Amino acid sequence: MTLRFAYLNRQRYSSVLCQTIDPNLSFPTTYNMSLPIVAIIGRPNVGKSALVNRLAGALDAIVHDEAGVTRDRTYRRAFWGDREYTVVDTGGLVFDDETEFLPLIREQAFAALSEASVAIMVVDGQMGCTAGDEEIATWLRHQKLPVLLAVNKCESETTGLLQSADFWGLGLGEPFAISSIHGNGTGELLDAMIEKLPDTVDDEEDPEIRIAIIGRPNVGKSSLLNAFLGENRSIVSPISGTTRDAIDTVLEVDGKKYRLIDTAGIRKKKNVDYGPEFFGINRAFKAIRRADVVLMVLDALDGVTEQDQKLAGRIIEEGRACVVVMNKWDAVEKDSYTIYDYQKEIETRLNFTDWAENIFVSALNGQRVKEILPVVDRAVEQHRRRVSTAVINEVLEEAANWHNPLVMAGGKQGKIYYGTQVSSQPPTIALFVNDPARFNDNYRRYLENQLRQQLGFKGTPLRILWRGKKQREGEKLVNRATRVKSPVGSK
Repeated sequence: MTLRFAYLNRQRYSSVLCQTIDPNLSFPTTYNMSLPIVAIIGRPNVGKSALVNRLAGALDAIVHDEAGVTRDRTYRRAFWGDREYTVVDTGGLVFDDETEFLPLIREQAFAALSEASVAIMVVDGQMGCTAGDEEIATWLRHQKLPVLLAVNKCESETTGLLQSADFWGLGLGEPFAISSIHGNGTGELLDAMIEKLPDTVDDEEDPEIRIAIIGRPNVGKSSLLNAFLGENRSIVSPISGTTRDAIDTVLEVDGKKYRLIDTAGIRKKKNVDYGPEFFGINRAFKAIRRADVVLMVLDALDGVTEQDQKLAGRIIEEGRACVVVMNKWDAVEKDSYTIYDYQKEIETRLNFTDWAENIFVSALNGQRVKEILPVVDRAVEQHRRRVSTAVINEVLEEAANWHNPLVMAGGKQGKIYYGTQVSSQPPTIALFVNDPARFNDNYRRYLENQLRQQLGFKGTPLRILWRGKKQREGEKLVNRATRVKSPVGSK
């Protein structure tokens, strides 16, 4: 069998990789410091995420009139002039407050600052200088990196000068009056920022594998990400809805790069109000589209729910490779039959994804987490795979010899002239037949099963397109087929 692997041209992304070796996972990773990092720091709801969207040129960070929408640190690739850098969004900083999430948000902001080359402190020009701004400025003045001051929400040049003047007292140098929404003043801010960035060395990067971590709220998606990385990269809490953005992290293992995308938990549509959760779920759906493979995380204590079934359907609709990850396996009381009972439940309730491999893990203690990436590699290989036309027609001919299409009313029988793979990601096979209406659903399922049994495609959906051709056109297609001498299924 001749195989050809088709890789999409990918943009070169850069993100911070964790410098750690976790004893449970044995995942050695390294920092990718080819691009300098700019950390965006400030109080809640001053417009940090809006500035990140402006710098990155995309609406990737969630913007909403509510404090605390951004909680984890998120990375975006950005450009200015001929320079490229990574911008890091962080949660709103509030000192001396131990309310839920705030200590964890501070931890994420501190981590972002520790790896940054430049920090931009964002303040609210309409509100004026506050005690919270002064606390953050005092802290930043003791850091060993340059800090720029961006006075946001200055929509007018005239009033912007007056608004920014109030912030000279922070001791961070000249305040830049900007509007993240409209772009006013951001050019001057970026010119000053570029002067403070260190030089970078441009290096070649191999295509990375994008992995979206998808599931219902509180099934352990962020815990799984942290188990991969060996650090508290994402905030973990028993409160549903902790993760709201789709958060990218790059992991390197044995020379391979994986982009892990942690996403918001997806609840039933009727339970979701318009607001941060609504936007977070939309980000999760977009993460499915841009992923090579989806880790669909299930909760072993809940089993396969109706919402899990809907998510599996969404993954198939998007044509993504998939691995079913049954998490919290450590919390299940087991006997010698337990795993078989769970396997049967998955096969029954997710029968339309029977091509996906299943793995039972515990993100909490790292059990079997290191076995996920080899399964991902296999799924991605099959998702990108191409099979020669000759091999496909050999399988079709053998399948038709074993089981011919039924003769329809009026004595008409379906004939398959020719089959060929027209695309990958997911593998898509076009079948040219005399009339698609002459093939009932049972025979279509039979052919798909035969293609999977003979060709594999484990871990990826398989799409089959039925294309009708007139008799004369069909004969021409048969003559072009390399290994088929007569219409498949004819006698």
